Amino acid sequence: MSAGSDYRLGYRADVEGLRAIAILLVIGAHALVPGLGGGFVGVDAFFVLSGFLITGLLIREIADTGRLKFADFYLRRLRRLFPALIVMLLASGVLAALVLAPMEQMTQAQTGISVTAWLSNVHFAFSRLDYFAPGNDTNIFLHTWSLGVEEQFYLVWPALIYLVLRNKGLQSLGWLRICMISVAVVSLVACWALTYRSPQLAFYMMPLRAWQFAVGALVWLEFRERSGWLALCHLNGKTAGVLGALGLVMLLGAGCLLDSNRPYPGLYAMVPTIGAALAIASGSCGTETFVQRVLSLKLFQAIGRVSYSWYLWHWPVLLLGHALTGFSTASYRLAYVLVSLLLAVASYRFIERPIRHQQWWLVHKRTAALCAVVVAVLSITCLLHWYNYAYDVAQGGEQRRIALSQIDAPIIYEMGCDDWYRSDQVKICAFGDAHAAHTALLLGDSIAGQWFPAISQLYDRLGWRLLVLTKSSCPMVDYPYFYARIGRIYTECAAWRNAALRKIDEIKPDVVIMSSDATPFFSPEEWVTGSTRVMRSLSKAATQVYVLRATPSLPFDGPDCLAEHASRPKWLLGNGSCSVLVSDATGNRIYAALEAAATQFANVHAVDMNSEICAASVCDAEQNGVVVFRDSKHMTATFVKSLEPELGKQLRADAPAM
Repeated sequence: MSAGSDYRLGYRADVEGLRAIAILLVIGAHALVPGLGGGFVGVDAFFVLSGFLITGLLIREIADTGRLKFADFYLRRLRRLFPALIVMLLASGVLAALVLAPMEQMTQAQTGISVTAWLSNVHFAFSRLDYFAPGNDTNIFLHTWSLGVEEQFYLVWPALIYLVLRNKGLQSLGWLRICMISVAVVSLVACWALTYRSPQLAFYMMPLRAWQFAVGALVWLEFRERSGWLALCHLNGKTAGVLGALGLVMLLGAGCLLDSNRPYPGLYAMVPTIGAALAIASGSCGTETFVQRVLSLKLFQAIGRVSYSWYLWHWPVLLLGHALTGFSTASYRLAYVLVSLLLAVASYRFIERPIRHQQWWLVHKRTAALCAVVVAVLSITCLLHWYNYAYDVAQGGEQRRIALSQIDAPIIYEMGCDDWYRSDQVKICAFGDAHAAHTALLLGDSIAGQWFPAISQLYDRLGWRLLVLTKSSCPMVDYPYFYARIGRIYTECAAWRNAALRKIDEIKPDVVIMSSDATPFFSPEEWVTGSTRVMRSLSKAATQVYVLRATPSLPFDGPDCLAEHASRPKWLLGNGSCSVLVSDATGNRIYAALEAAATQFANVHAVDMNSEICAASVCDAEQNGVVVFRDSKHMTATFVKSLEPELGKQLRADAPAM
């Protein structure tokens, strides 16, 4: 084989069609298509495909030449992936610099640097989990985590295969099978364990996903020259077709039935992984099946060809489209997806396809590698310049005022009495005379905690002390629930809530003010029965109990919206408003459940302050020069203070002791 030659496996239309299925699942999930909440499993299918194809390519080269040209392999992968990635990265960065708030731009620029180095998965795996910080789902480069996993797989897989086969070549394929089985078992067990202990690592890190690549490799080894260990290579067309259909059902079923409210990847990931493996295996038996004919349809072939480019473009377009227009309805999301498809076709036609067939990369290896390094360094330089520019803009007067609103939170968080998920220890923040005759107590999650500035003013009077017991994201509903932010059942919440109720029973406060986020993870019946159990305990311990309705939520981050509009060119102002008509159907159902629970107790009262926050159901990010929300659902401490008079009226109506 000459220095400039390429190693390729034979074209398989069913594999291309499986790529199409995988990308449609991913985009469906990201575009919030109903019924595709688990579409992220498409990435699992891509990992299995990579394990199958890359293992076959490497073994084919060893079979033909007796050795492995590592430099050629890495340059082929670089040629295939890097140019289109860099174009997407820089183009998305330019648009983000026009439409996003400066603080958001800084986050995107930092991530972009890790993307250029193929380390975005590591960036997200070790990103600091901060309750009040926006989640990774606001990052326009979040989807590149899987490319980081793929590139790290490309880095280690050739060395692994070469080490096993270097002495006896293909005579060592039996040992390679054992090696792949070992990798699969060890990686899967570690992935399963860390899914519950450190879900970020389990989801993003390549060694914890290696079992999926190994499954793909085992499929190739089983069907190589139809001489595998399991005799699957001798399947007739009908049996192979059944296996292929079962595989597609498993993959599609996982995409439809899974969602972000389950621990993932863990054992759940075995369903789409095995499904993808069966679909690939069914097309490896040498006989045409119904599944192969379906996957070979022209539509699937066309989508499969542009799947990489579409994967690159769909997520930035979805997020930046929303930021630009201010809308994320189904019709707008469809428009964003179509725009990303057009960009993907252009990227495939003018960047990906021409470059991936260029022999120059393998003929002039050193020059090609040097050019890639230069492009990467220049890209990182541009991203650093973008970061510094965004930082300077963020220090400006109006931008600084808006940025300060994001940290305009109650003092209780500085006092360390809210440990979020880190412990179940009850820590009380106490204010006022410890020997006061009367005690008021604020209880709940961060939605309750946000009311502290108004409540502290209300009870800043002789004869009263104020105690605060809060735990972020811990609703006062006596039911366990899966907390997607930490990727597991929030056991600390249940333990803390029970301990807090026991503590309140000891304190015997005069007034308890309780509130929780209107989380949709409980059914209406669970809200009633779970809240009833909590209220029963409180009604026995306290003289009066008030349950505040959850704050309405914005469909955007309030300060970010204000900052975007303050820094954006006028011709890109979109809808030009950070005001929205909120239809709080979920909140209405949950508040009705709380009212139903409260009516069972004479001293428990439901209180609705939302008309003071969003008059006529219209929520503004800013009112009379005061920023209302410090994110999408938590009010600023400054605005909450202004609500103290009305809150006092609501509470005093049933509190003669005040």
